[in-house]
Amino acid sequence: MADTGFWARARRWLSDPLGRATPEAIPEALWRQTLRRLPFLAALDATERARLRSLSARFLRAKEFHGAHGLVISDAIALGIAAQACLPLLYWEEDALDWYDDFVGIVVQPDAVRARRKAVDATGVVYHWSEPLIGEAMQGGPVMLAWSHVMGDAAELRSGHNLVIHEFAHKLDLHGKPHGTPADGCPTLPAGFMGLNRSAARRLWQECWNAAWQNLREQVELAQRFGEPPPWLDAYATQAPAEFFAVACEAYWVARGRFTHEFPELAPLLDAFFRRPPA
Repeated sequence: MADTGFWARARRWLSDPLGRATPEAIPEALWRQTLRRLPFLAALDATERARLRSLSARFLRAKEFHGAHGLVISDAIALGIAAQACLPLLYWEEDALDWYDDFVGIVVQPDAVRARRKAVDATGVVYHWSEPLIGEAMQGGPVMLAWSHVMGDAAELRSGHNLVIHEFAHKLDLHGKPHGTPADGCPTLPAGFMGLNRSAARRLWQECWNAAWQNLREQVELAQRFGEPPPWLDAYATQAPAEFFAVACEAYWVARGRFTHEFPELAPLLDAFFRRPPA
């Protein structure tokens, strides 16, 4: 099916002399509609919203959206995804979108899909199973998202959930890693991160994140085995350090106050990584 939305014409948008799409490329009414549907974006100040709008326009020029299983990519779908994907880049420099330069395609499913999985244990036994999948980000490959989970609702926002930020956090994690190296929860840290050299910065990051991850795993186990109150952060974060980083990023961006309260040791690290002014 031919793409007919404004986003599909992005490569023909008027640009400034430096080749950057202007914010006006996104229709005003559509932009306001997107902000209304995503209150954590509407909460940004005017300068931040203008910056996000410009980033979103550039993102839409660079990426290709593909609807699966009959889903037609509308302007609202494309912009809703773009604005959320660009939020973590908000405070970086003009090369911010380079963090997403290893892929072009974004596949949008109407709902969750069944993904086939395969694993081999230590004795060589091969296991096959399938599981529901609402999002996936692969190194050098496209991002897959289930539209039914993209925009979320008020309850999900209070719980710190955001599918788009989660999957694009995996892309941030993978950026700069040798091909075939899996996400590990430690993205490439900028030079001079927190006033440290590169090795010291990575060591600080890993020590803080590993301690917080182990603590979360203990909280989840106490909740599951002994009926203790479950932690606020989604228990899916206990699956692996890479998932902990992605879940933490989504919570940090949509419920920063609560995240800072729950993880006071991690919030400054994310502030420094995303170059975000302290709360």
